[in-house]
Amino acid sequence: MATTSLLIIGALALVVVVASLLSAIEIVNAYEKRALTVFGEYRKLLEPGINIVPPFVSKTYTFDMRTQTLDVPRQEAITRDNSPVTADAVVYIKVMDAKKAFLEVDNYKKAVSNLAQTTLRAVLGDMELDDTLNKRQQINAHIREELDEPTDEWGIRVESVEVREVNPSKDVQQAMEQQTSAERKRRAMILEAQGERRSAVEKAEGDKQSDIIRAQGEKQSQILEAQGDSISTVLRAKSAESMGERAVIDKGMETLSEIGQGESTTFVLPQELSSLVGRYGKHLSGSDVSEGEESLESLEFDEETRELIGLDDIAEIIGEIDKEADMDVEAMEQEAQAIKEGKDPATITDPDEVIEEMDQEIDGGSGQ
Repeated sequence: MATTSLLIIGALALVVVVASLLSAIEIVNAYEKRALTVFGEYRKLLEPGINIVPPFVSKTYTFDMRTQTLDVPRQEAITRDNSPVTADAVVYIKVMDAKKAFLEVDNYKKAVSNLAQTTLRAVLGDMELDDTLNKRQQINAHIREELDEPTDEWGIRVESVEVREVNPSKDVQQAMEQQTSAERKRRAMILEAQGERRSAVEKAEGDKQSDIIRAQGEKQSQILEAQGDSISTVLRAKSAESMGERAVIDKGMETLSEIGQGESTTFVLPQELSSLVGRYGKHLSGSDVSEGEESLESLEFDEETRELIGLDDIAEIIGEIDKEADMDVEAMEQEAQAIKEGKDPATITDPDEVIEEMDQEIDGGSGQ
């Protein structure tokens, strides 16, 4: 009997020892910290690893030191322009001081969630409806600023706040849809009007370019027609000059023939007459008048005439041609008179007088 009692007492003592050992050993995970209390009094924070605590009289409270996510339930708010909206958010927090989170606040997660709800409603109530729908980042930053100060006293840091949805009421949504539809129709009408305007401008510009090209073509045609008339005038002037020279040559040859029938056996041909004869004398046979080095070229356009074809002043060229022709005829008549009288050809100035004297001499010779 006594032996049995001893065995029972030994077994109980062994159980007590094992239970005490298990109660005295506290294993803390790497991402945690635990607040230790002995008889309800705060003692310290247990670090990750194996910790020895007083058995049966101690208690620990676990704090996760990782970033934690808190869902903020959907909240209803009235904006500054009296439009009802609903919104929900997500708050990311992290325990920075486990002692403060244990001693300063009861259930820090619930406290942060409730504070985020009230702050969300307050922020939305200070904004207009359009701002709540468009300025999402501004709302997030404002809520975070409002949460930072009180949560710092709890040893909690708010890392980020994200508003997930902001929804106006159904009536407001319908009004917004109608407004969007009207805006789209207005833009479509504007784009259509701009397209028609641009088409009209392009058509007018094309017509303008066509008129310009047509006017340029007409102008060029008129220029070419004027050039053709100018060239024709030059050719007629050259032809007239050639016929004038031929008439002078014929008259000179008749005069020389009549002089040859007179008593004089010696006479001098003027240089201009010999030059004119040289132009057309190749068809004459038995003549002792030959072309010299200073003989004029046959009928060819000079440099000015060639430039005339390239849009030069035709009136100036024709004037120069007429002037040269007059000078040649006058010089020939003066030299013919000089030959008759044996004078210097430069002293003869009146071509009509020379012609008259030549006719008188011819008439006298015929009478003899």
